[in-house]
Amino acid sequence: MAKLIEEPAIVQAAGTPPKQIEEFVGRARTGFEAASAARMISPSGWTEPGQTPELDEITVVLAGELTAEFKDGEIRVGAGQALHVRAGEWVKYSTPGSIGAEYVAVCLPAFSQDLVCRDEMAETAVRPIKRI
Repeated sequence: MAKLIEEPAIVQAAGTPPKQIEEFVGRARTGFEAASAARMISPSGWTEPGQTPELDEITVVLAGELTAEFKDGEIRVGAGQALHVRAGEWVKYSTPGSIGAEYVAVCLPAFSQDLVCRDEMAETAVRPIKRI
């Protein structure tokens, strides 16, 4: 049966100045691990550490502009556009424009701090070896 989600969970964001994350579906709000959907409100000048996530992320920009920096360049994603970053691809997000950005992020599987693999944590994190 369908379930109304009346309000999001507020999730702590990485980066500065602070960004607001409102998760409607995912590990924090509903316990759903297959996917997450969150609204992001990033102020002008926001940037976060680079990451090599173990999840796919689809970002739909509603207002403003989001910059995604990759090892071989960058992509600016404006209102009405979307970006798909695949698991295992290094990316660094920011909103350097004068108005920041509002966007929706969908992660497959659901976002978790353990799956995002931020650069600042890479040196201290001990990750299990995946056996094939």
